[in-house]
Amino acid sequence: MSTTTTTMATADSLAAEDDLSDKQRRILGYLRQNADDQMYFKSRLIADDLGLSAKEVGANMRAILEGNFDISVEKWGYSSGTTWKVTA
Repeated sequence: MSTTTTTMATADSLAAEDDLSDKQRRILGYLRQNADDQMYFKSRLIADDLGLSAKEVGANMRAILEGNFDISVEKWGYSSGTTWKVTA
């Protein structure tokens, strides 16, 4: 990826972040900080670390799923809670 393309992608990601709520930005920051190349996260574990409920995480994850960010999030499974596949 060229420097220009990287700069444009970063600018797009920052612009998309402006549309997020505080909770959504906190979740996005958590995922960025804790995801290496590819990781799986349970909503309840994200919630525990951020002081939210698992339901709040799930409800706010939609904006991250649909946004244009430097990470990719995919709803992966639902077995004793929702699991999210995060690719950095």
